[in-house]
Amino acid sequence: MYKTSTGEEVFVIDAHIALWDGSKENQLNIQGDQFISCFYDYHRNLSPAEFVWPKENFLKYKPEKLVQDVFVKGYSDMAIFQPVYLKEFYKNGFGDFDANEQLAKQYPNRFICNGTLDPRHGERGLEILEANKKKYGWKGVKLYTADWYGDSKGYKLSDPWAKRYLQKCLDLGITNIHIHKGPTITPLNRDAFDVADVDDAASSFPDLNFIVEHVGLPRLEDFCWIATQEKNVYGGLAVAMPFIHARPRYFAEIISELLYWLDEDRILFGSDYAIWEPGWLIEKFIDFELPEDIQQETGVTLDLNVKKKILGENAAKLYNINIPQQKKLLETCPLEGLKA
Repeated sequence: MYKTSTGEEVFVIDAHIALWDGSKENQLNIQGDQFISCFYDYHRNLSPAEFVWPKENFLKYKPEKLVQDVFVKGYSDMAIFQPVYLKEFYKNGFGDFDANEQLAKQYPNRFICNGTLDPRHGERGLEILEANKKKYGWKGVKLYTADWYGDSKGYKLSDPWAKRYLQKCLDLGITNIHIHKGPTITPLNRDAFDVADVDDAASSFPDLNFIVEHVGLPRLEDFCWIATQEKNVYGGLAVAMPFIHARPRYFAEIISELLYWLDEDRILFGSDYAIWEPGWLIEKFIDFELPEDIQQETGVTLDLNVKKKILGENAAKLYNINIPQQKKLLETCPLEGLKA
C-alpha cells in the first residue's frame, strides 16, 4: 500500500509482472541469449543507477525476491502474472504457470495468475486452453503475437485461428486479453507487434477487454486512434513507465496523449517486473506533474484521483476486485518474514 505525504492510501495493482527463467541452463539456442540480453539492455538503460541489477541476477531470480521487490519494497497490494511461451528459445519456456500458481498459493490474495495461448497450435491448443482454464481458473491471457512457432515468426489477431481462440476465451469466461504491442525484442520481428490488428479484434469481440501492453510504442498514435473508437481497448503502461525517469518530457507526452484519447478509466499501471521494479516507478508517478504547456494544449488532468485509477482502480474493475473488501483480505495475509 502506498501512502501519500498527507496519509492518503493508494491501492496499487501491478498489472504486468513475470517470473521468468532466462538462464543459460534454460536457453535453447542463441536466440534465448539474445532475447534476455535485450531485456537487460532496456533494464540497464532506463533504470536509475541504484536499481540496476547485475546481469546474472537478472537472468533468473528467486520467487522470494519478486515478493520482496513487488510487495514489500514496491508498494503493490496485488500483481498480475503475464507469462509467455517462447519455447523456440527456451527449453522449458520463458514463463511457468505452475511456478506462478505456487507463489499465489503461498501468498493468498496477492496474485492474479494469467496464462497464454498461441492460435497456431490449432485444435489441440483449444483443448489445452480449456484444460488450463479448468486447472488454473484464468481470468486473462497474455498474447505474444511475434513469438516464433516452427517456421512462423508471428501471427495476427485477425487471423481465422486467432478469432477461434478469442471466441474460445469468451466462451470460457477469459475476458481480459493482454497483448504485447510495443517495442520489439531481439530477435523478434518488429512488424509482428504492430498494433493495427487490435482494431479488428476489438470490433469483432466487444465483450472481451483488449489491454494493449506498452500502449503500442513506438506506434502510440496508431494505438490512440484505435482506442478512442474501440471502448473495450485499454492501455497498459509497462515500458512507458520508466521514461518517467529517463525521459520525463517524453513520458509527459505519452501519458497526456493517453488521457486525451482514452480517458482516465482505461489506463493501467504495470512495472514489467523484473525489467523494472515497481517501487521507484510508483514514487515518481505519484510526484509527477504534467508540464504547464502540455496541460494547456490537451486540457487533461493528472491529479491524485486520476493516478489512483491508473495505479489500481482500473485494473480492479477489469478483474472484479472490490478494493475495500480486498484490503480486509490482505490484512489477514501478511508478508511473513520479509522486511522492506
